[in-house]
Amino acid sequence: MKITDVRTYIVGNPWKNWLFVQVDTDEGVTGLGEGTLNGLAKTVETAIHELKHLVLGMDPFDVETISLKLIRDVYSDGGQVQGSALAAIETACWDIMGKATGQPLYKLLGGKCHDKLRCYANGWYRGGANEESFFNQAKEVVEKGYTALKFDPFGAAWRTVERADFASAIRNIAAVREAVGPDVDILIEGHNRFSVHTALQFAEAMTPYSPSWFEAPVPPYRVSSVVEVAKRSPVPIACGEDYYNREQFAELLKHDAVHIIQLEPQFLGLGASKQICGMVHAHNGVTAPHSAQGPICSIVCSHLNMATPNFFLHEIFDDFNHSWAQDIFSPPFKVVDGYLQPPERPGLGVEINLEEAAKYPYHPGHWLPLFKQGWEKRERVE
Repeated sequence: MKITDVRTYIVGNPWKNWLFVQVDTDEGVTGLGEGTLNGLAKTVETAIHELKHLVLGMDPFDVETISLKLIRDVYSDGGQVQGSALAAIETACWDIMGKATGQPLYKLLGGKCHDKLRCYANGWYRGGANEESFFNQAKEVVEKGYTALKFDPFGAAWRTVERADFASAIRNIAAVREAVGPDVDILIEGHNRFSVHTALQFAEAMTPYSPSWFEAPVPPYRVSSVVEVAKRSPVPIACGEDYYNREQFAELLKHDAVHIIQLEPQFLGLGASKQICGMVHAHNGVTAPHSAQGPICSIVCSHLNMATPNFFLHEIFDDFNHSWAQDIFSPPFKVVDGYLQPPERPGLGVEINLEEAAKYPYHPGHWLPLFKQGWEKRERVE
């Protein structure tokens, strides 16, 4: 079997343009992948087409060599853009392997480690950034059956915050805890917002509400800052979604400070993601992959999580996307009472409806401005 073409499709989801890839082969078996990157869909699409000549004629089963050609052989560091291009193509190759062997993808990644995957809801808090809104929306989430939910209570904060805004964020956390009761996991999203001192002040202040983690409280690339917060915070720290190679995870893990690792298969590819899950396992940690790009990313994470013994929680936006998003893939991806299972059909287990997807074109305003007031509404930026 040989790769004959790599095709791309952008779907205009209002809060993030989704970039999907189809890899074709000479035997008629095709595979799906995703290369979504906030604000840079056209850039990643260009990278895919600039790199695809390297994989034409290759066997899609040779994913390790394909990854080396797309990263090592180019001898450049294109960061998340290059990682997204790699992952899109490589994921599609895994989809082809599953279809060719008649196996769901998780079977190729190590087989079933769990009966089902516990999910946490994200993207549910679109009604405003005040405590009343958080309270009401959180109650709706748990009524859907979720036993864990994540949210960013900090508005448009960056590095430091004024006293009134600090108090408002803590009230938001308190409102969610009151709404969901003591038995539901609440997960606090930091979005790389704070300085070390501000992050630690928030960690201390949110402790009475028993968050299960404080995610990405400081920017990721100064590992010393991440480690300092993780070792001093009374709330467990989670991070990792920004990293795009094994070496970055090795640097983080060697400090034995962060034990909830949110790797992003969208930047790494499945081969490297599986290896990083093993690295985390060796450090007595757990994984909760970042699954906030698009529908294919969520399905990829479900297969990876099912085959990962040290999996912790699966991130879900799918229940809180626009309703039409379920129409562009078949069969639809469903969460039942806060849990899901990856598709059992061969490969990823889904197919894209290109005719339906074409109804939602690219728009440059489809991105998430995380440091602008009202970003949580996930509306198109005009």
